[in-house]
Amino acid sequence: MKKSFKLLILSTFVLIMGTFFVGCNKNYSEEISFFNYGENIDEETIKEFEKEYGIKVNVETFDDMETMYQKVSNSGVTYDVILVSDALMPRMIKNNLIQELNKDNIPNISQMDEEYLDLNIDPGNKYSVPYMFGTVGLIYNKDVVKEEVDSWDILWNEKYKNKIFMFDTYRDTIGVALKKLGYSLNSENPKEIEEAKELLLEQRKLVDPVYGVDNGTTMIPAGESDINMIWSGEGLNLQDEYPNLAYVVPKEGANFWIDSLCIPYNAKNVSGAEKFINFVSDKESALRIADEIGYTTPNKQARLEQPEEVRNNPNAYMSKEIMDRCEIYVDLPKDVKKLYDNAWIQIKSSN
Repeated sequence: MKKSFKLLILSTFVLIMGTFFVGCNKNYSEEISFFNYGENIDEETIKEFEKEYGIKVNVETFDDMETMYQKVSNSGVTYDVILVSDALMPRMIKNNLIQELNKDNIPNISQMDEEYLDLNIDPGNKYSVPYMFGTVGLIYNKDVVKEEVDSWDILWNEKYKNKIFMFDTYRDTIGVALKKLGYSLNSENPKEIEEAKELLLEQRKLVDPVYGVDNGTTMIPAGESDINMIWSGEGLNLQDEYPNLAYVVPKEGANFWIDSLCIPYNAKNVSGAEKFINFVSDKESALRIADEIGYTTPNKQARLEQPEEVRNNPNAYMSKEIMDRCEIYVDLPKDVKKLYDNAWIQIKSSN
């Protein structure tokens, strides 16, 4: 679910400039507030929506889903549209923080591929419209890594000592170890979590990996690393830009994430929110957003318009065989989160 830092800076600039000029523009009859994760939309789509409907879009961004949750759950703060992750969706529904959608006013949901609808996070899509999706996978330098890369196992290969990059996020990295062991990345079993911890402690001794987040996208093209954990959007973009780099989803499976658009329970402009969600769910908007941001779109009509090398890329739009091994993160119980937290502390503090 992570997006590039470069585009985040651009979106922040657009937000600041848009805020500066809003008082000078008299053409808007109403406005909506969009609470978005990073830069998950392009400037042109916002402009097109504002032009068509005369509705000003005020964008505020967050970089952590829990931050979004806390702000939305504070009744003193109101938004009209929010981006919600798969793991957080059930909690927000349970706590009545998002409202049921009137899908008669969002007909473009019919353009979504059925594969990304009616998921366990929101059966029947009563509360959400899929927006974009992706995976966590591996990117590697083909000039250096000559063997086949199809498994998480390679992250433990001593041949690449000091040249492996891992996410500094406990769910992602412990999730890789769980998948390598053949377990669910949502495991609540203390024994399995302990095994994953020990495997990552072993990895630190074998290859001394670099831990980070955004810096991985600059390290591998610069030759500072040879194999990286990476989010699919960044991985596929780097693969397009650098012929020596390749992105893969390991055969054991990985995290599959899907971000969706929702309307908070206390939205002030529900009608405007419905128009906005419907607009960005249209084929043309979805195609433009996917092209700009680099992540895959659940809009089946937009996918058909993408270049062949994108729409037929099995590491972007995965085969059923790989999809069946991928998992959406679930919001773990507090006692289980504590197990993961304790394991992560030991992993990060080891030498």
